[in-house]
Amino acid sequence: MTAEQEAILEQIIEAFQNGKRLSDLPDVSETNPFNLICEVLENGESKKAALATLLPYMEEECSYGIEFDTAVSSPACTRIGNLSLHKSLPIHNRMKGCLLNDDGEVVEYLNPANWTGQTRDGSRGQVMVELPMHYRKFETDGTKRRVRISEYPLPGYHVVGKRYVSAYEATVKRSTMTLCSVANMDADYRGGNNQADWDGSYRSVLGRPATQISRINFRNYARKRKSGSTEWNCMTYDIHKELYWLFVIEYATLNSQAAFNAQKDSNGYAQGGLGDGVTTIDGGKWNTFNSYYPFIPCGYTDELGNGTGEVEFSMPAEYDATIKKVKVPRYRGIENPFGHLWQWTDGINIRISPTEENSGDGLSKVFVCSDPAKFSDSGYDGYAHVGNEARTEGYVKSVIFGEGGEIMPDVVGGGSTTYFCDYHYTNIPTSETLRGVLFGGGAIHGATAGFAYANSSYAPSFTYAHFGSRLCFIPA
Repeated sequence: MTAEQEAILEQIIEAFQNGKRLSDLPDVSETNPFNLICEVLENGESKKAALATLLPYMEEECSYGIEFDTAVSSPACTRIGNLSLHKSLPIHNRMKGCLLNDDGEVVEYLNPANWTGQTRDGSRGQVMVELPMHYRKFETDGTKRRVRISEYPLPGYHVVGKRYVSAYEATVKRSTMTLCSVANMDADYRGGNNQADWDGSYRSVLGRPATQISRINFRNYARKRKSGSTEWNCMTYDIHKELYWLFVIEYATLNSQAAFNAQKDSNGYAQGGLGDGVTTIDGGKWNTFNSYYPFIPCGYTDELGNGTGEVEFSMPAEYDATIKKVKVPRYRGIENPFGHLWQWTDGINIRISPTEENSGDGLSKVFVCSDPAKFSDSGYDGYAHVGNEARTEGYVKSVIFGEGGEIMPDVVGGGSTTYFCDYHYTNIPTSETLRGVLFGGGAIHGATAGFAYANSSYAPSFTYAHFGSRLCFIPA
C-alpha cells in the first residue's frame, strides 16, 4: 500500500473505533426542528435535506381529513390528505363494539358483523363502542376550515385518547339508579320515567332509554358505576364532537341527514349520510301515544354490528292506524347518534348574559372542559372560554370551530340543505344564566335535527320526557 492509502485506512479505522450507536448520541435540545438537517437517499445517493422540507410530505402521506369553505353554502366537503386513507379509513375502522366492565376493562369484543347473538343485557358488562386513540388538527385559513386526523403524532396535532361511548341511548338500572347501556327488557331496566303501569301495553317503556332526568342526575347515575372515580360519565361534549368530525371526514359532508347510501362511490369513498333518523314523528300523535316518551328499544339495530346503516321501525297502530314507519340510524355501532331523543352533554356550559338594556354584556359565552373531575353545573372553574354562541335561533351557518373544532353555532342563517344543515335553539334571559347543551334533536324535529343540532335553552337541572343521554367511559 502507498503511504497515501495507509493514511486513508488509518482514518477509516479511527472513525470506526470512535463510532457511536444511535442510542448513544445526545438528544437534540433547544434547537428549532425546522433548522435541523437530515440524511436522505435519492436514487441510491446520500443527500442532505432540511427537516422542515419533509414535514409537509409526511402530513400529506400520514393524515386524512376534509376542508370546507364558510363562504360556500354547499355542505359538501373536499377530501384532503392521503386519499387512499379515505378508502381504508384506518382510524374509523378501529371503532368497535365491546362489553366493558365497571373498571373500564374490555370483557369481550362483539361480533363486528352482528351483535344479536351475544350477551347485551348488562350481566357481562356495558355495551359500548371503543373510540381509538388518534391525533387530530383543526386549521383555519381565511374562510377555509380543515380537519385532519392521523394515526401518528404529527407536528401540530393533538392526541385524542382512547375512550368509550354507549352503543345505545342510556337507560337506568332502577334498583341501584345506575346509568347503563344495555339491551334488556327486564323491569329493573325500565326506561322513560319508570312507568310500571305501562308494562305490557302499547306504551311500554321496558327496554327503552331512560328520560325525564336532569344532566346533573345523568352524571350522578353514571358515576355510580365506579365509586370514587370520575371515569364513568353521561354523554360528553368532547365525545359528541369527536363523533361528529369522524362522520364528516368519512362522508365528506356537513349534512348528517343526507340520504343513506350503503354503496361506495366510484372512487371507493363513503357517500350520502345517515338519513332522516327517527325525526319524522307527528308531535300531536306522539303526545297522545305516550306523552313524548321514548319508543325505540335499545339495541334495535344490533343486527348491523359495528356497521353503519338504517333499520326500519313500525310505530304501533295506537300511534297511527296507517302504521307510520321510521328508520333507526346507526353510525359504526352507535345507535341513534341523533334523533329520537335530545341528548344532554357534559363538559360544556354556556354563560348567557342578558342584553345591555338589562344590565348584561349581550354575549353567550361557551365554556368547555375535558377533565371530568371538574365538570360542574354551577360555574366555570376549570373550563376554557372557546368562543361565543349565536344569540338567535335558526339554521346553523357557521360554528365556533377554532383550535378545538368547536361545533357550537356562532352564526345562524343557513338552511336544511345548506351550510351545517341543522338548527340552533337558544333564548336570552333577563338575568345572567348558566345553561347546559342538548344535541341531536328529538323524534318530532324533522329536517332541523342532526349531529350539529344544538339547544342551549335549559339549565342542567331541567328534565323532560324526550331528554336523554348516553353513557361514556374516559380512562383516567
